[in-house]
Parts: sequence; structure tokens; C-alpha cells
Amino acid sequence: MSSHDEHHGASLRTYLVIFGSLLALTGLTVWVAFHDFGSFNTPLALVIAGVKGTLVVLYFMHVRYNSRLVWVFAAAGFLWLMILFGFTFSDYLTRDAAEATVQDVPAWPTR
Repeated sequence: MSSHDEHHGASLRTYLVIFGSLLALTGLTVWVAFHDFGSFNTPLALVIAGVKGTLVVLYFMHVRYNSRLVWVFAAAGFLWLMILFGFTFSDYLTRDAAEATVQDVPAWPTR
């Protein structure tokens, strides 16, 4: 028996459960979008999206059944994503202070 004949992936039942979970999480995302949770709307949507993304990566991209080296590269991708989110949020969170400083400076030089 060659290595191509062996089955080391998820069963059809597992795929159907993951698909159903993704549908349920999508429904939860839509439900959250139509309700006001104040400042928790965005973090809640990001957590749901993160769970959905993790399910897709683990099962549909077959990371769960691959070697540890594949896990390292998948984790490195997520680490890079977190670094990019960190830079984006640091820019976004400091915009009020930067705008206040810019408003104090006139647009055209005065004589």
C-alpha cells in the first residue's frame, strides 16, 4: 500500500459538522450585526470571524492533520497578521491626538 492510498484526513461527517458550525457562526455574525452591543460590536465580530477562520484553516486547509512544521508556518502567518493589526490599531487609536496637533498649525503661512 503506497502512502497515497492511506487516508489521514477528516471524515465526511467531520466536514459536515464543520460546515454546519460555519453556517451557525455566520448566522450569529448576522444576528450580532443587527443588535447594538455598544463598544463590544467590533470585538465580538472579530472573535466570531477568528473562530470561523480557525475552523477553515484547521479542517478545510488540512493543517490539523499535517506535520508540526506546517503548524509552525500557519502560526507564523497568524503572528504576522497580529503584528499588522497592531500597527493598524496603533495608528487608528492615536489619530485624535494627531488631528488635534494638526488643527493648531495654520494651513497657509501667514505674514
